[in-house]
Amino acid sequence: MTEAPKIQYEMPKAYEPGKVEQKWYQFWLEKGYFKPKIDPQKSPFVIIMPPPNVTGELHVGHALTATLEDIMTRWHRMKGEPTLWLPGVDHAGIAAQVVVEQLLAEEGLDRHQLGREKFLERMWQWAKSCRQTIAKQHQRLGVSCDWDREVFTLDEGPSQAVRTAFVHLYDKGLIYRGERIINWCPRCATALSDLEVEHKELTGHLYYVRYHLAESDKDFITVATTRPETILGDTAVAVNPKDKRFKAMIGKKVILPAVNRVIPIVADEAVDPSFGTGAVKVTPAHDPVDFEVSQRQGLPLVNILNLDATMNENAGPYVGLDRFACRKAILSDLKKDGLLVKVEPYTHSVGHCARCQTVVEPIASKQWFIKTQPLAQPAIKAVLDKRIAIIPQRFTKVYLNWMENIRDWCISRQLWWGHRIPVWYCQDCGELTVTTDEAKSCSHCGSANIEQDPDVLDTWFSSALWTHSTLGWPDDTESLRYFYPTTVMETGYDILFFWVARMIMMGLEDTGDIPFRIVYLHGLVRDEKGEKMSKIRGNVLNPIDTLEKYGTDALRFALSTGTSPGNDIKLTPSKLEASRNFANKLWNATRFVIRSIETDLTDVKIQWNLLPVEDRWILSRLNRTISSVTSLMEDCQFGESQRQIHDFLWGEFCDWYIEISKIRFRPEATEVLSPIPVLVHVLETSLRLLHPFMPFITEELWQNLKKHLPPDWQATESIMIAAYPQADETTLDPESERVMESIIEIIHSIRNARAQYKVESAKWIEAQVYADKLTSAIIPYSQAIQTLARVRPVTFLDSRQEGLPREKALVLVLKETEVVIPMESMADLEAERKRLQDEIKRSQAEVTRLEARLEDKAFLTKAPAAVIDKERQKLYTLTDKLERLKQKILKL
Repeated sequence: MTEAPKIQYEMPKAYEPGKVEQKWYQFWLEKGYFKPKIDPQKSPFVIIMPPPNVTGELHVGHALTATLEDIMTRWHRMKGEPTLWLPGVDHAGIAAQVVVEQLLAEEGLDRHQLGREKFLERMWQWAKSCRQTIAKQHQRLGVSCDWDREVFTLDEGPSQAVRTAFVHLYDKGLIYRGERIINWCPRCATALSDLEVEHKELTGHLYYVRYHLAESDKDFITVATTRPETILGDTAVAVNPKDKRFKAMIGKKVILPAVNRVIPIVADEAVDPSFGTGAVKVTPAHDPVDFEVSQRQGLPLVNILNLDATMNENAGPYVGLDRFACRKAILSDLKKDGLLVKVEPYTHSVGHCARCQTVVEPIASKQWFIKTQPLAQPAIKAVLDKRIAIIPQRFTKVYLNWMENIRDWCISRQLWWGHRIPVWYCQDCGELTVTTDEAKSCSHCGSANIEQDPDVLDTWFSSALWTHSTLGWPDDTESLRYFYPTTVMETGYDILFFWVARMIMMGLEDTGDIPFRIVYLHGLVRDEKGEKMSKIRGNVLNPIDTLEKYGTDALRFALSTGTSPGNDIKLTPSKLEASRNFANKLWNATRFVIRSIETDLTDVKIQWNLLPVEDRWILSRLNRTISSVTSLMEDCQFGESQRQIHDFLWGEFCDWYIEISKIRFRPEATEVLSPIPVLVHVLETSLRLLHPFMPFITEELWQNLKKHLPPDWQATESIMIAAYPQADETTLDPESERVMESIIEIIHSIRNARAQYKVESAKWIEAQVYADKLTSAIIPYSQAIQTLARVRPVTFLDSRQEGLPREKALVLVLKETEVVIPMESMADLEAERKRLQDEIKRSQAEVTRLEARLEDKAFLTKAPAAVIDKERQKLYTLTDKLERLKQKILKL
């Protein structure tokens, strides 16, 4: 039986995360706390981890995902629910293949030299190394997922699921192979889906080119194009049938420049008469709109590009040239032949490969596609029926808009790394064999002369099955029956269409049920300037380096502080430092509580009927915080939940309750109720409240506290499996909160006055407090006010008419009270008056100088605008300061 790590009886003075984190993670692992038990009487909480790519190490985006999902998982586990967080890793298709090809290039090799089999061996070596790294990094982040269930998208289970899904869709007629315009990346040498293309607005040119009519050298039609190299692939010129300018030309033929091919002029509704001249070239093999025109008009397709974006044999004299070199050459020839009419600047959207940023070429190619519209309809209905909720709700409209306008999904990729398409071509009868098993012969003619399709499936195809393939589908497993549908899919808003929409479509198609009930979309992690983190900008934060410096809990806290669904967050050094400071504050508060506990303590029960106001106040505030946090957690507002816990612990428990309780530990406080039971109760409850957010320090502090408590506190082995706090409404005490709020406000106001008048920290000052009906409740806290505000004497009066004349005092009007501080007690009035007069004199001289300069025409004419603005800002700031100095001296 695994025992908890040894706890020192005396806590170290400082918190050292490195000595705490790994020992507790190993303890949790060995105790099996991350494994859920199937309980038919309870509904489980399930998250399937968005699988990181095997392209290297985790980045801060992964750390944010891990933090948010671990918060949810730990919270539900503490609520007593069977909780499964299933981890996994994605083979990453094109992204991983590009990485390994780059490594091969450093060795002077490429994949073709190695051959497919040897190359895949290298890919598996790389993937295995990445999987180990990713698992270790996740463990350093404290993720409490069930590691025995870890899945890789190329494992046998998911691979069987992929083949089953493919064959099922093929048999339904929803997967087909056809020639369509696809996005082709010449660098990655593969087809891309529309979602893998980034469109950028570029300033280019619109070229006007003259095409002579075949029957007359004198007559011509002028077309406009942004890609003159594609002229070589034209198979028609098109005009709108309603455009009267070209009515007489419809049906005639023109001679294609450069290659002298004769092509027709056709009429088609797709032509925009306002673009260019109103006549457009039709290049069906290299433009999606032109492809549709060719299908309607019965035009042939002429592909002019090789797969590396050089010109092929159909390019005539330009064969072998790179596409952009061809553009220059053909423009030169058109100009020489008098066919280039004019060139205009033109801004247009150009597709780039999202992976390598190469300009994508639209190419007509035989590829495998999924008919997505029949799959999209049930996925739309599931969201409209509210069976699936998208958080934040504004993304629902974005999702529905995309799904209602969805296009067929190109799923074949010309890669070696990935799920091989389960289709075999018969070399004898020409038929296709589509099967989940390795085909040995043609399913039509029985011939063994068959070859498997060399392409692999789009990575997102296997990812679309992630929620059910990880639980055993297509087999009818106990895990699939109990844990599916899952509860939450937590991921970035940037892959709503890439992944989330496709999971909904495929989950419904394969299982007949939704894949998850909630989609929680987080934002991107940005730097302190709000810029996206990237290696090019040099602003990337390595999560492991960061946690080594600040501690895992500080990193997690900084990542989730201020987060709200769907919004980007900034991760800055100041946030990390503040989070580390919070961990240290907790550490010191716990040390104080433990050192205050008597060694022979046998009872820490709270005597509710004897509690003073401050005890009733902190217990009331604790339970209000629990109630609010619970509501926020249920609403997936994790950043706000965390903020409220932080503000309660730091701003109320540590800064006020602990400080006030210290007075009750003084030797002279002999007949007061010990604050220890309340200190222990609030601290222990707060640690459980905070645990999902900061698991390591809360476990360490909870274990340290427990060792000093009576035997009845020892039953639960870990804070991880302790119950999450529930609000006790019977402890709510508005009157105690009202009194303590006034006491805190009094102390705050006096501290602020001391700071404003630069009173030395050791100096005692006087104060009078007018509290009206609260006077009797506040008087018992005169000692606390004296100690924490450094005031002596402090006098409490009912009437506002008594006491000092107001003109010789600083009056602080508060919510329900008023504080009056004699000015003589804060400063030597003559010395302060002289200091203020000297400062006013200096400031006035500077104001006069600046005013004169800003009236000087020579300065205003010659100085740069930025310098003038800077001087004006200086004048504004000094004028404001001068006014405030005069107000201060008036008060004196």
